[in-house]
Amino acid sequence: MGTHLITGGGSGIGEAVAERLAARDEELWLLARDAGRAKELRERFPGARTVVGDLAEPERLSWALGHQALPDRLDSLLHIAGVVDLGGVGELTPKVWNHQLAVNLVAPAELTRLLLPQLRAARGQVVFVNSGAGLRAHAQWGAYAASKHGLKALADALRWEESGNGVRVTTVYPGRTATPMQVCVHQQEGAEYDPERWMTPESVAATVLAALDLPKDAEITDLSVRPRG
Repeated sequence: MGTHLITGGGSGIGEAVAERLAARDEELWLLARDAGRAKELRERFPGARTVVGDLAEPERLSWALGHQALPDRLDSLLHIAGVVDLGGVGELTPKVWNHQLAVNLVAPAELTRLLLPQLRAARGQVVFVNSGAGLRAHAQWGAYAASKHGLKALADALRWEESGNGVRVTTVYPGRTATPMQVCVHQQEGAEYDPERWMTPESVAATVLAALDLPKDAEITDLSVRPRG
C-alpha cells in the first residue's frame, strides 16, 4: 500500500484519481484550501487524511504545512488542482496573471520543495497533470498556457535534479475533459457544453495510475491523452 498526496482531490480528475487509489486501499492525503473543504473531503473519502493549504497563496504554504502532521514517506505527490481564466493578452490584468501563475505553477513548485524529503525517502514519484495548453498556446489562453508551459519546465528540471535520488517525474497532458473546470471554460468561451464530446475524468485517472504502476526500472516522462473523434 502506497501513500499519496493529491491536490484537487475534490472534483474532476483529482477526485477520479483519489477514487481509484482509495479503491485499492492506498493511504490518501488530500490538500484542501480551508478547514471546511477539508471536512468535505474526509466525508467524501473516509479514512483519508487532509492537509490545509491555499494554493493561491504559495508563499504561505511553508508556514501552513509546518503546523500540521505530514506523512513520513510519500510514494507520490499528484499535482492535479488548477484554475483557468481566459482572455486576450491585451485584456488580462496582473491580478489575473498572478492568480493563475500562483495556483498552476508557483504552488506546485513550492509544495514539491516542501515534500521532497518524503518523496526521496520513498523513492517516490511526482505527477504533474498539465494540459494540452502546456504544449501549445491559442488565442485567449495566454496566461493559462504560460502557467502550464512553466509547469512543463518545472517538471523537466525536477526530473534531472532528482533522478539520482530515485524520484520519478511524470507530466500528463490531457485534452478537454468533462470536469467542472470544463464547464467554466465553456462559459468563458460562450460555447454550449456537451460532456459527451470530451473524455471522462476516469480516463485521465487511468492514465495517471498507469504512470504510477510502471515498474520502478522505468519512467514515463511525458504522456498526452486526447478525446477520440
